[in-house]
Amino acid sequence: MTITARILSQGAAWLVARRYQLAGRALALSLIMAPAALFAAGENDDKFEPVSPTVEQARANILISRQLQFTHFRDQKINDELSEKVFDAYLDYLDGQKIYLTQADIQGFNSIRNGLDSALKTGRLEPGFDIYNVVQQRILQRLDFAIGVLNEGVDKLEFSSEESLVLDRSEGDWEPNTEALNELWVKRIKNAVLGQRLNGKTDEEIKEVLMRRYEGQRKRVAQMRSEDAFQAYMNAFAGMWDPHTSYFSPRTSENFNINMSLSLEGIGAVLQSDNEYTKVVRLVPGGPASKQGQLKPADRIVSVTQEGGETPVNVIGWRLDEVVDLIRGPRESTVYLEVIPANASDETMTRTIAIQRDKVKLEEQSASSDVIDLERDDSQYKVGVINIPTFYADFKAMQEGDPNYKSTTRDVRRLIEDLKEDGVDGMVIDLRNNGGGALHEANDMVGLFIDEGPTVQIRNSDNEVQVLTDQDPTVVYDGPLVVLVNRMSASASEIFAGAIQDYGRGLVVGSQTFGKGTVQAVRPLNHGQLKITQSKFYRVSGGSTQHRGVIPDIEIPTRIDKTRIGEDALKRALPWDQIEAVPHNRYFDFSGIIDELRENHDTRFSKSPEFRLLQEEIDLLEEQRTINSVSLNEDERRTYQTTMENRQLAIANARRKIRDEEPFETLDELENWQDTQNSSPDNEDDRLDFVVREGGHIMADMLDLDRSMASIIQTDKITAQAP
Repeated sequence: MTITARILSQGAAWLVARRYQLAGRALALSLIMAPAALFAAGENDDKFEPVSPTVEQARANILISRQLQFTHFRDQKINDELSEKVFDAYLDYLDGQKIYLTQADIQGFNSIRNGLDSALKTGRLEPGFDIYNVVQQRILQRLDFAIGVLNEGVDKLEFSSEESLVLDRSEGDWEPNTEALNELWVKRIKNAVLGQRLNGKTDEEIKEVLMRRYEGQRKRVAQMRSEDAFQAYMNAFAGMWDPHTSYFSPRTSENFNINMSLSLEGIGAVLQSDNEYTKVVRLVPGGPASKQGQLKPADRIVSVTQEGGETPVNVIGWRLDEVVDLIRGPRESTVYLEVIPANASDETMTRTIAIQRDKVKLEEQSASSDVIDLERDDSQYKVGVINIPTFYADFKAMQEGDPNYKSTTRDVRRLIEDLKEDGVDGMVIDLRNNGGGALHEANDMVGLFIDEGPTVQIRNSDNEVQVLTDQDPTVVYDGPLVVLVNRMSASASEIFAGAIQDYGRGLVVGSQTFGKGTVQAVRPLNHGQLKITQSKFYRVSGGSTQHRGVIPDIEIPTRIDKTRIGEDALKRALPWDQIEAVPHNRYFDFSGIIDELRENHDTRFSKSPEFRLLQEEIDLLEEQRTINSVSLNEDERRTYQTTMENRQLAIANARRKIRDEEPFETLDELENWQDTQNSSPDNEDDRLDFVVREGGHIMADMLDLDRSMASIIQTDKITAQAP
């Protein structure tokens, strides 16, 4: 008898589930109405009590519906078509990997699919809650099944067949019945066990870890509340307009407000729910996680361990606010995060990161400068580099009338003056990983490099356009300029880079930016808050920064996975579009030299050992990203893991050779070394890395090809009119 057959024969709960599958749609509909009565026979004492909507939630639903229809930037009606989309998005939110529900469940929900529109407009929340209750019951079934498999013994699992497991099931079909779902879960458990084995754990340790994981998830499901169902349902609904429109429950609103005030003592990371996981969206510049350097965007958190705690707390399936509470803690204490790295080939490959909690200090987000010397044939160039982690301003000091209040523009102005005194030939503004910040600071900073003129256009849902302008005719720096960007450059960074590009004031170098070109407002409700998209940013040339971002003049590849990070990777993101340009000057026409600049850049990079290693890393990551299934054959997995580890070690050692450093003998030695390093842009010499140096070389090329660039502002200006 197979292990699946043994588990199926163990209890009445599985017979009930099987009868449910055979009964088909009629019984499925009855489950929606009364799930608890049918699933009270499980072996675990923890039971999920079905949740029901409250009057306050119904009123909030009506307010949310009105706000979305009449104030959101996207003009969209609540109708039958939208009902189907909400239904699909809600199921995707609750079971995006199709590991809990079956086709019979989905068929049982079909009568709801086209009726959500009228229910959502009138505050009738029962359909959404009914689906939620059934899904929670299915999750409990799956976890009970997994616990049963582990209780049979890890040694009973077989790893010599040619089985494989699909890693991303989001685009696949629902399993037809419970029996097929059981087979899938045996594979999932085998994959989890195999991953732990390859990390050197014994079967006893593996059983303990996985039991703790599944029992922890089960406990969380049993504690789900009405507010969890309401928030999930409303976010599926609000997400139909765009991914930045969302509902905050009263508890989530509290956390949001704490984060916005920057008074939160934690790790300095922005998190969001991603199916069962909590995912890192971005790191706060100057924050503990950014300075520590190992946590990365798109990493997913598996467990959290407190300083002095021996047992990790598994947070898979937890509510986002509870994960935030667990990570938050006293200043200078240490929290240990077990994460699935963004570049992991499967979910079993985790690493643990120790981060010391602290407050995010404004001074640690400050702009900073460096000078690099370039030797080129018979000439030398001195290049000023200004790194700007975020667009900041001390609003409190501003309101109190402090004439010396701190801001990005003020700091950059001072840095520019210092660099000019040093006699730099040109400047590189580094906006890589700058996620934005204060809009007026981006506007003012553009003004440091142009005499005067518009900087950005803002269009609201009524098609009214507001134009922000720099009204100060003084120019702080009039020389050649290169702006470095990458996929994590967003919002205010894109406004600055786009304006520099539109004015012909400098060249943008790097990779396509994030594409966050929308403006949100937080509106209070009778119950919680609604964050809603109301406006959209447009460049002075008329094109939106939304979705498309800023396309560099000269592109440099990036390790960041564009399919997972960026506005165009988000579902239902508002599209790129264009409005009329506004009259603005162009200080230099790069069309005559851009081809030669690109050719020179390509030649340098083709000879650069650092770039070859970067490209090799990117190729390896791309190869891993295309893999959507893993072998459950232990020998094959070990061979694959060894191959991947050897390739990673070879790249790391090749880089150490370039730097005249001793090679690592093993991957463990490399990882131990990484654990002792601060490898983030905050602490490593990344500001003087080969990408920054390349920005300097491009600036020098500009001067070599056209000496008039030594003072771009003084050249004849071309006024770009609206088309």
